[in-house]
Amino acid sequence: MTTFGLDGLSRKARAVSRSISAENFTGAKSGGGRATEGTGAVAASRLGPGWKISPSIDIAAGGTATLADIEGPGTIRHLWCTTAPHAAWRSTLLRIHWEGEETPAVEVPLGDFFCNGWNTFSQVSSVPVAANPNGGFNAYWPMPFRRAARITLENLSAETVTLYYQVDYELGEVPEDSTYFHAQWRRSHPVPFGEEHTLLEGVTGAGSYVGTYLAWGVNSPGWWGEGELKFFMDGDDEFPTICGTGTEDYFGGAWNFDVPGQGYTAYTTPYLGLNQILRPDGLYSSQQRFGMYRWHILDPVHFSEDLRITVQSLGIGPGQGNGLPHRYRHTSDDIASTALFYLDSPSSASLPRTPDLLTLEVD
Repeated sequence: MTTFGLDGLSRKARAVSRSISAENFTGAKSGGGRATEGTGAVAASRLGPGWKISPSIDIAAGGTATLADIEGPGTIRHLWCTTAPHAAWRSTLLRIHWEGEETPAVEVPLGDFFCNGWNTFSQVSSVPVAANPNGGFNAYWPMPFRRAARITLENLSAETVTLYYQVDYELGEVPEDSTYFHAQWRRSHPVPFGEEHTLLEGVTGAGSYVGTYLAWGVNSPGWWGEGELKFFMDGDDEFPTICGTGTEDYFGGAWNFDVPGQGYTAYTTPYLGLNQILRPDGLYSSQQRFGMYRWHILDPVHFSEDLRITVQSLGIGPGQGNGLPHRYRHTSDDIASTALFYLDSPSSASLPRTPDLLTLEVD
């Protein structure tokens, strides 16, 4: 197992490095750059083998591509990809299966997995996820497995998606106490009035919750982010063990993300950010939309039996008169969440219903 951090770079590693891409579909040693046909064959026709003949793949409408099928033990270290068109970010589903399980541990729209859930590029400069111009997606979540790992991408749209991708991994022993990476996506469109949006439910076993991404569309005037995030864990029923103080607080911001004189202000930091602010244009883009992430890397939420997480759709209404201050009020916003966690099982019975294209759709 590789030792990480700068000091680890000088340590002798027992693992071996491999990489899967459209130039080496299996990751085999000496297997790269051998293609004689592919999406770059015409462009490279005067150059010959070894000169970028297969840099990408095309995924037909309704089709599913297997990006990686790896025999373990090993650990996936880095995922990189980019697509054409950008609309594919909300019309494709990324899935990861561990140990030959039929149920995926990861099932998330491609863009949401990389904190870009609105089909519009947003820079992300965090430790485990980086989204770079113009749509270069990177994830560094460590993903250990013992026997097998399989990564697929399903194209739910009516047009062909061109995908460039690379899966960097190492083959080597995995510590006995390693757990499996999971990610789940849910959307409340909108949140029923007076109710909460559920990020995660039905997860049983032991593990650690490590991250949240929310794509939040506002449906009411006024400030929208008063809602608390609540972590119900290890037998909690009506009341949670961990309860935040507001949406912007959970994502490391304060006072409505509102800097006087400039309004909503985006930021992207190693562990948390409000990376995207989409403002109304007075025409067809009529609503405010936001993207925000929080990585529990230095503060993982450990659970030993079960975990459920919710967020309130809650805003602020006008003052109540007679000198009384403002009041909280229920809202019915559009909230799509990606919840990331490690679990001691390679699959989870709590996987939500697979979304269809209309459920995923954003304008």
